[in-house]
Formats: sequence, structure tokens, C-alpha cells
Amino acid sequence: MGKRHNAPISEAMSEVELAGQRVIAAAGDDVVVALLRVLARNAELERELALSRAAVSNGFSRGWHKAHP
Repeated sequence: MGKRHNAPISEAMSEVELAGQRVIAAAGDDVVVALLRVLARNAELERELALSRAAVSNGFSRGWHKAHP
């Protein structure tokens, strides 16, 4: 993985960067495979969120999601 040019050397990596490195390592250092896996997981989570929005009323969720017209 390339070096970050905009951060001081002593700066600790963020949790997101560490998670990104773990995903890439799990994909055998293939960035394209890692990205495809992340996109697939994101699509799964979006489907789950859509199902929860349909199952939970706006009043119950206390406005956490907007009511659909």
C-alpha cells in the first residue's frame, strides 16, 4: 500500500485506514478484489436498511429515518 503524503510520519493511522488495510490483506493484497467485496457488503447493508425502514414506523424510530411519501 502506498505511503500517505499528506500526513506527518508520527501520525497514527485512523481506524478507517487500518480497516482498509485489513480488507486489502484479506483479499490477498488485490485492491480491486477488496473494493468489490466492500461494495458488495455495502449493497447488502443498504438492502437491510431498506427492509428495516419498511418494517419500522417513522414514529417508532423517532425520526431516525424520514418517512417516504
